[in-house]
Amino acid sequence: MKKLELHWRILIGMVMGVLFALLMVQFEWGPKLVADWIKPFGNIFINSLKLIAVPLILASLIKGVSDLKDISKLSKMGGRTIGIYIITTVIAVSIGLMVVNIVKPGNSITEDTRNELVENYKGDADSIKSKADKQKEAGPLQALEDLVPSNIFKAASDNGNMLQVIFFAIFFGIGLILIPEEQATPVKKFFDGFNEVILKLIDIIMLAAPYGVFALLAALVVESPSMDLFKALAWYAFCVVLGLVLMIGIYLLIVWIFTKKTPSFFLKGMSPAQLLAFSTSSSAATLPVTMERVEEHLGVEEEVTSFVLPIGATINMDGTSLYQAVAAVFIAQAFGMDLSLSAQLGIIVTATLASIGSAAVPGAGMVMLVIVLAQAGIPEAGLALIFAVDRPLDMCRTVVNVTGDATVSMVVAKSVGKLGEPKVKHWDDNYHKNEPS
Repeated sequence: MKKLELHWRILIGMVMGVLFALLMVQFEWGPKLVADWIKPFGNIFINSLKLIAVPLILASLIKGVSDLKDISKLSKMGGRTIGIYIITTVIAVSIGLMVVNIVKPGNSITEDTRNELVENYKGDADSIKSKADKQKEAGPLQALEDLVPSNIFKAASDNGNMLQVIFFAIFFGIGLILIPEEQATPVKKFFDGFNEVILKLIDIIMLAAPYGVFALLAALVVESPSMDLFKALAWYAFCVVLGLVLMIGIYLLIVWIFTKKTPSFFLKGMSPAQLLAFSTSSSAATLPVTMERVEEHLGVEEEVTSFVLPIGATINMDGTSLYQAVAAVFIAQAFGMDLSLSAQLGIIVTATLASIGSAAVPGAGMVMLVIVLAQAGIPEAGLALIFAVDRPLDMCRTVVNVTGDATVSMVVAKSVGKLGEPKVKHWDDNYHKNEPS
């Protein structure tokens, strides 16, 4: 009997987690049981993925950059990567603004509901605002200054410092290119072997993926706020999800136009990474699986995946920027504000830049949203309006972030002649074979 494919096993784990949680909330002792005995396994699963994120970036980026053997190739690939990431982010923000202006979800929020939400989530909003205020106090070149770590071991100890780790890895790889080959070879062999060990660890961790997502989804359902608040925010959630679905459609169109690969081919290859992104709400935690799927199942050569995807997991937050655009206008509508065209163009610029600065961890986009609200003159207390549904929407936008990274890696690979046949072939319009069990 053929073994069930990974994405189906993950999907079953998610559904079973939701059903189990719905059963547990019927009992007084159920939520505590989930919190004490189920949720920790979900946290262990996420931690195991985060555990190998920094080693994976170091090994894969150093290997990828040093394999280029030419600084001009690095600048060519880097320029295209950053350029395409910025373009897709602008498209995402524009889609978000278009959807929220057509549907106008904020107009459905009554004053009583608004006051209730602000009161219930005022503490959370104040906490987020204080974090954002610290970022706004920084100078104009603070982001550039923070890019260069003073201690690589300290930077590597925190997944929030992923850009510093990427900087060091690229810098180290350039150093390997510039020294004589006989001196660079032993170092490159070490990182080649190190990279293979990390990839094998990913395979081991993914054996537990269905159980990990079961625990994560069960905990999420049990800890969710009341359904009354969800109903009040249904139109807002609808706008965000609609925008995210449209953005995935844009990705499929980009893949089809520039690489001639069918949507079914792309979705089949990426579905396990997308489901994992949905479960973990973290691009960084999903990165190891994203890299494996893009290389093994989409045919992008390691030279490209090891460079494009770690950078994308850190600076390419299309789903996050789309959500920030929708949330900002929604909050403005809820407070009866009519945003001008110039204010909404400002949101496009600010959300694009803010998404680059968002850490690839759950909830980071909320901190960046404060900056977007401040730029547009929208009351920051309005953050409280969206807290009730932020967690499930965070899961959805992480799927788009990961899908965008994979899309750009395929386009960049095609442009530099590094897009070939998948190492693991599966059924689709181009490959009429079954994926091996």
